[in-house]
Amino acid sequence: MRQRGPAPARLLADVGATQVRFASQGGAMEPLQHLASYVCQDFETLTDAIFYHLHREGLPRPRSCAIGIATAVTGDHVRMTNHHWSFSTRALQSALGAERLLVINDFTALALALPALGPQATRKVGGGEAVEGAVKALVGPGTGLGVSALLPSQEGGPMTAVSGEGGHATLSSYEPEERAVLDLLHRRFGHVSAERALSGPGLENLYTAMAALRGLKLEPGEGRSAPAITAAALAGEPFSSEVVTLFCALLGDVAGQVALTLGARGGMYIGGGIVPRLGEWFDRSPFRTRFESCGRLTSYLRAIPTFVVQEVDQAPLLGASRALDREALTH
Repeated sequence: MRQRGPAPARLLADVGATQVRFASQGGAMEPLQHLASYVCQDFETLTDAIFYHLHREGLPRPRSCAIGIATAVTGDHVRMTNHHWSFSTRALQSALGAERLLVINDFTALALALPALGPQATRKVGGGEAVEGAVKALVGPGTGLGVSALLPSQEGGPMTAVSGEGGHATLSSYEPEERAVLDLLHRRFGHVSAERALSGPGLENLYTAMAALRGLKLEPGEGRSAPAITAAALAGEPFSSEVVTLFCALLGDVAGQVALTLGARGGMYIGGGIVPRLGEWFDRSPFRTRFESCGRLTSYLRAIPTFVVQEVDQAPLLGASRALDREALTH
């Protein structure tokens, strides 16, 4: 165990369905320290993961804590959508002995981080120029599909983050083969949300459905994992490339719809863990073409820039920290 130092002012957490990331921070705008990542399945509860991290890093309990988590946060009881963890915010604060505990949606946290991201943290895909002070939108496929945005304040204050569950909106397509794939997903799941196709498990769903549509026989239990599918696509394997191409096309549709709905002339940002791993392959995919394709509003979308958020590990933690700062201003 490491030598214990002075109590950090705050503990920050980014809780996904696969991994949980932690960092400590001395105060607002200070560097992140004691960054660590753990597999969620290794812990029975989030509380267990937090105390393991504090013990492993030799840290005392923090005075304040901000948690961005991959689920809707609507009250004291928080239950994850794609993982078994659930907890009471009040009980967790009591267990930590923290003066302040803030729990927000993970993509709300990532949205709050957008203004603080430097040029190296994002990569532009396609044309368009951001309008200063306009809405910034965010879509991100990972274990699930996160959707959020930053809205300008009428009083000229900090932009406000939207907390919603847009990843569970219905997914559709006018392309014949894509419709056939979505029909197969409908038979399997009933309601086909965007997340059913545009996430890690969603990529696996697309792989299985396209194989069935093409008459390709998969061995029992063979539904390739999302990392294996993306790796095969990057290596040039034809079928996996087609699956990931479909994934990028549908993501372009969804991102365009979100941009239209919110008037996101400040830019559309693509977060999550999948797209950054695709690198320039994503830039050559149909994503941007499909993002812009909207009949009479094509020129509107063509003017909106799209960016891939490349610092996927630290950005949500920075956003959680900014959420703590904003909460402090309201008290």
